[in-house]
Parts: sequence; structure tokens; C-alpha cells
Amino acid sequence: MTTFADSLKKEIARVARKELRDEIGALRKVSLQQRADIAALKKQLKALQSQLNHLAKARVEPAREAPRPASAESVVVPRGKPGRKVVFTAERLKTQRARLGLTQEQMARLLGVSSLSLWKWESGGAVPRASRVPRILELLALGKREALARVAPDAS
Repeated sequence: MTTFADSLKKEIARVARKELRDEIGALRKVSLQQRADIAALKKQLKALQSQLNHLAKARVEPAREAPRPASAESVVVPRGKPGRKVVFTAERLKTQRARLGLTQEQMARLLGVSSLSLWKWESGGAVPRASRVPRILELLALGKREALARVAPDAS
């Protein structure tokens, strides 16, 4: 009788495995499809987040921009003609000083400021006050001879 019982148990296990194999195969197919869908959704989410970040950087908020008079790099001062603006930039000041052949100390004397202030303006660490910008822009328009002539009387 033990052989009959063993044979019955083996047959039941075989039939159960056969039925489970079909069901597990169906579940595997569903699982693979769900994983593919999840991967596609993750890819789509990443693309949307990238697009959102790009749009957020490009967006200009008028409420935040209005109170700030100047950035660390430039100051815009209106000139005589309407619609025309002259921009102060640290790089422009530095290159003009080099073109004129002046030291920071000489340039600072011409502007009536300390050499430390001039250094901070040129390095972008600070921005000149709006009241100083017209004088700076005037000095940026000078030629080399005129600038050296203005420096020479101060040195004597």
C-alpha cells in the first residue's frame, strides 16, 4: 500500500506543478509587462523633470526682479537718448584700466574711491553705487593720453 500512496503523492505533485507552471508563466508575463511600463514611466518622469527645471531657469519673475537694482555683474544706467542704455560690467572696467595703462591705485584716484573698492568692482565682489556709475562710465570713455594727463597732476 505504501507504493500506491507514494505513487498517488507523486502524481498529485506532478499535476500541481503542471497547473502552477501555466499560472506562473502568465504571472511572469504580467510582471515583465509591468516592469517595462514602470521603466517607461520613470524615463518619462525624468524627461518631464528635466523640462521643468529648464523652464524654471528660463522663467523670469517680475516681482523678484523689480526690487533688485543691480546684479553682482552689471549696472544699467540710462543715457541721454531714450531707449539707449549703457551697461557697467566688472570685466569692462578691468580691461579699460589695462588699456589705459593705469594701476588700480591710479584708477581709484581718478574715480575718487579707494583701491580696495576698485578691486572689489573689478573682481565682481561688489557693485558700485548708482551715483558712482556715471563717473565710471565717463572714465571708460577716456583715451589713454587724457587719462594719464588727469592722473599726472594728482601725483605731483
